[in-house]
Amino acid sequence: MKSRTFTSHLLPFLSSPLSLQLAKMAMTDLLKAEEIKKALDAFAAEEFDPKRFFEMVGMKAMSADNVKKVFQALDVDGSGFIEEEELKFVLKGFAKEGRDLTDAETKAFLLAADKDGDGKIGIDEFEILVHE
Repeated sequence: MKSRTFTSHLLPFLSSPLSLQLAKMAMTDLLKAEEIKKALDAFAAEEFDPKRFFEMVGMKAMSADNVKKVFQALDVDGSGFIEEEELKFVLKGFAKEGRDLTDAETKAFLLAADKDGDGKIGIDEFEILVHE
């Protein structure tokens, strides 16, 4: 009975956004830090190309399950989607040194990935874009 009470007291914490963030893996748990840095450096001064970026960081060669883990790390609010506002900061999801995407880059990224036209990127849409 104690464990049930203990669990019920933890439920609000376990479902809070902060605890969801804490439970997420670090990007370097899934990708090599050197490859992330190399890709971020490549797009520091040139227009962001998501397909090329994903290939440079090694995601194109990853299993669908691991790509989906990357997606979950990028889904900051835990909604199950990467919305346009989250997409603008996607490079910072790979490393805090990442730059913000421009509005044009954000919209192009969204258009490239949003296959159903709902204005956000779902986990399956993300995996398809990575492996295209």
